[in-house]
Amino acid sequence: MSSSTKVVGQSNTTEEVVAALHGRSSFVFVSHVKPDGDTLGAGLALGLALKALGKRVGYFQQDPVPRNLRFLPDAELVAREVPTDLPADTLWVFCDMSDFSRAGEFLPKIERANMLDIDHHLGNSHFGALNYVIATEASTGTCVLRLLKALDTEITPDIATCILTTIMTDTGAFMHTNTTAEVLRMSAEMIDLGADKPLITEEIFANKRFAATKLLGSALERAALEDDGRYCWTYVDEEMLRACGADGEDTEEIVQHLRAVDGVEAAALFKDYEGAVRVSLRSSGKINVQAAAATLGGGGHFMASGLTFEGDLKSAVEAVHAALRAQGL
Repeated sequence: MSSSTKVVGQSNTTEEVVAALHGRSSFVFVSHVKPDGDTLGAGLALGLALKALGKRVGYFQQDPVPRNLRFLPDAELVAREVPTDLPADTLWVFCDMSDFSRAGEFLPKIERANMLDIDHHLGNSHFGALNYVIATEASTGTCVLRLLKALDTEITPDIATCILTTIMTDTGAFMHTNTTAEVLRMSAEMIDLGADKPLITEEIFANKRFAATKLLGSALERAALEDDGRYCWTYVDEEMLRACGADGEDTEEIVQHLRAVDGVEAAALFKDYEGAVRVSLRSSGKINVQAAAATLGGGGHFMASGLTFEGDLKSAVEAVHAALRAQGL
């Protein structure tokens, strides 16, 4: 079945996507706003492989590469600017996003025929002409690994480092329940192929700014425990960021500390700055935070999701609490 006649919501086969990768000469890999190791690592891994096959490759990202991901190969080539001489049939490859709007407002207008959607999120809208969505995968990078093997291209140490970064990011350094035996086997394979696990561990999980540590303390001091200890939440606002000398990148680990509190089934971090209230949700496994986020326009995974709330902080706190209770909190 061709991509033009596919049923909405149905993913393409590995063979169909690989045929498209072989058939096009130019690619732009797209990361979502507020990029993490999965969206960026997946795109860089496939981009490196396609460059080795003689393809033209570029990387679009609205936001700058976060400090802790600048070690990734080709990260210095990621930019908001788009070349003016791209061929008309350039394939735009969206990694780790359930809808192309997650790429941000600076994304140029693209024909659906030139979109490939690679993702592992529940509720993916299958927005591309080609969609490679495998919700059972631990990361978008492991979806890419399937394609790399089908392409029969060499998985170099640089590519292996990118893939292992996606896995370690989305499994929380192998602590989340999506760390299956298969995921560990894939990770071992990437290390055997030259992935630099010590570098990934240091840059993403161990190398924290002092400002981030101060911000964590400030956020935990304001944390609230509700619903008989099953729900823990806190917030970060612009005043707290200024007081700690921190920025948005320094908020990334806070919600995990809330989720780790004994007895907590759901945790929420409200980030009230830059003119929006963004919410990070985590679950211990009993509460479907993806379903809760979806009722408020967000999405993600059963145990890790997020959303942007249109309203003030107080309203966001109330709406998210209600959405979580509707899921059994």
